[in-house]
Amino acid sequence: MTGGAGFIGANFIHYLLENHSGDQIVNFDALTYAGNLANLADVKNSAHYHFVEGNIADKDAVTKTIQQYQIDTIVNFAAESHVDRSIRHPDEFVRSNFVGVSTLLDAVKQFDVRKLVQISTDEVYGSSQSGSQFDESATLNPSSPYSATKAGADLLALSYFKTYGTPVCITRSANNYGPFQFPEKLIPLMVTNGMRDKQLPVYGDGKNVRDWLHVADNCRAIDAVLRKGQPGNVYNIAAHNYAENIQIVEKILKRLGLPESKIDYVTDRPANDLRYSIDDSKIRRELGWQPKIDFDEGISQTIDWYLHHEDWWRPLLQNVQNR
Repeated sequence: MTGGAGFIGANFIHYLLENHSGDQIVNFDALTYAGNLANLADVKNSAHYHFVEGNIADKDAVTKTIQQYQIDTIVNFAAESHVDRSIRHPDEFVRSNFVGVSTLLDAVKQFDVRKLVQISTDEVYGSSQSGSQFDESATLNPSSPYSATKAGADLLALSYFKTYGTPVCITRSANNYGPFQFPEKLIPLMVTNGMRDKQLPVYGDGKNVRDWLHVADNCRAIDAVLRKGQPGNVYNIAAHNYAENIQIVEKILKRLGLPESKIDYVTDRPANDLRYSIDDSKIRRELGWQPKIDFDEGISQTIDWYLHHEDWWRPLLQNVQNR
């Protein structure tokens, strides 16, 4: 897999080692600021886990790794993923999220890899109206350089399936949360700022709505697509735990015992989508997946994880871009 030292990738590696003990896992990761081998410290000596440092846009490195380890399936988690950074440095997102996927697709075609699962996002659909949901056939309408590069990669992957028969599947999940998430994203940023007695910056009026999916539930969904998904298909992955950003922040403040005066409303992000909402009936119907983790329990456990893992997140703060 690629990008296994990141948030979702590291959780997926842990999931595979716990649930598919016979799998051999090769983690191909460029170790950018959000790629952290500390996420995998407990499995680094496993006979079923191997790490290779490399960039998915580097054709020679990708080719060498596929040949050396006789890779038969690829799950592509490698991506620049922070919207704020994409607004500041869109070129980095084009290289990783689009050019990198193009390199992987060529390698899959060349070496007859059995399947590539491209990890995408619900953000490719753009903002939805209240009460409406996008299914997998909806028109893509990305708003940020991040979501545009992910949408472009999705379309490229599907074109390889149509043109060459390349065995690709795409997953588009709702907002993930859970352990090992880099502390620039909403939940870990708010928790770590609160723990350091800093203000909690909230974009605009905080009314933007997101659907919150625990990363463990997403890992189970990705695994279902990897093993049972039909090539050429897209699978939405949702939890239907809709909440305004300000509601999430208020939950965190309450758990930390902090007053609402700690909230700092800051200028909204450009082109900040108001609401994400996707229809995931396809993966539930065809692959038998559904989320298991209750949201209140999941966010409580996530806050506790950051409370008890200061040694993990404090070294990362130098690379965090606050709002």
